Amino acid sequence: MILLCASCEKERSKDPLKAALSSENPLIKRVMDSLAQYELQVRYTQINHQKDSIVFTDFDFQVDKNNYFYPASTVKFPAAVAALEKINETDSLSVHTKFYIEGDSIETTFSKTISEIFAVSDNAANNRLIEFLGQDHLNERIQNKNIGPIRIAHRLSIPNADDVTTKPLVIYLNDSTTVSSKSIINTYPKPLALHKIEKGKGFYTDEVLQKGAFDFSLKNYYPVQAQHALLKRIIFPQAFTADKRFNLSEFQHELLLNHMHTLPKDLGYDATEFYDSYVKFLMFGDSTDPIPEYIKIYNKVGYAYGTLTDCAYIQDVKNNIDFMVTATILVNKNDVFNDNTYEYDEVGIPFLAQLGRELYNYELKRKR
Repeated sequence: MILLCASCEKERSKDPLKAALSSENPLIKRVMDSLAQYELQVRYTQINHQKDSIVFTDFDFQVDKNNYFYPASTVKFPAAVAALEKINETDSLSVHTKFYIEGDSIETTFSKTISEIFAVSDNAANNRLIEFLGQDHLNERIQNKNIGPIRIAHRLSIPNADDVTTKPLVIYLNDSTTVSSKSIINTYPKPLALHKIEKGKGFYTDEVLQKGAFDFSLKNYYPVQAQHALLKRIIFPQAFTADKRFNLSEFQHELLLNHMHTLPKDLGYDATEFYDSYVKFLMFGDSTDPIPEYIKIYNKVGYAYGTLTDCAYIQDVKNNIDFMVTATILVNKNDVFNDNTYEYDEVGIPFLAQLGRELYNYELKRKR
């Protein structure tokens, strides 16, 4: 018995993610004690800076691209990256170009749109980028960088979200001259054939409870591997060959990084409603206190249908540590979807916050 425990301790020391998930902290333990219920997947990356090179060491827990989870707003990250790359390759456009969607009265810029995506996870901002890119073109740009699998099929939280034809953009060439883009006709998505693509025992449609599993086969698909791969390429493009990097200007890259870590209050949002950790689940999600200024979190979260996901690069400039985590968890105890009864605040966010703290504390002690 003693030998077995010693072996376990040795194994945990080799795998810091396993050690973090073995924590006796109740925020972690209640999830780990009911793993089948929570469909947890986690990828944690140690980062070692060696002279001019970056060395990644990945640790996985139950990461499986064949086990489906709904990515929710995490799909806004690839949309932002693909939009910036398309802008960079279009002479008449810049991040400051003003535009609106045909039939919409809101004028905005690409920079403002991307800032809203990361600061408060704005759905309308994401949908504007879908109209600009088209689903097929968005997927192609991400896949061309050897990132996948990915299938962005629909917009978020609007009627006709899965319309395959985009709306034209009305683009300002100057203060008085506009030009309209052409609609893009995209491929209608085929049903996904994945494990756990049907979930639960019931779901609501128009406030009527339907018996049976909820079918996600025509929804967006963006697994942990793809999310983590995109994050690595954006945070550390120098670690990848040119064919796997995105064609962003230095200015665009800095703009994107700045938007990814900027807090809502820095963009003028009400800090009482949009507190620092409003869309920063790892480490700080279960607190409304200010995030220390020396910690920057470059991330994109998603939450819908009971699924919480955070894909984050966490940097502590005071203690000179950094690491990456992508984690997803399903919190739907009653197994019914679309009833707005999910344990986000009670279980999911506290788990992600404590997971982030466990890994952060490990990184503080890790020898480099």
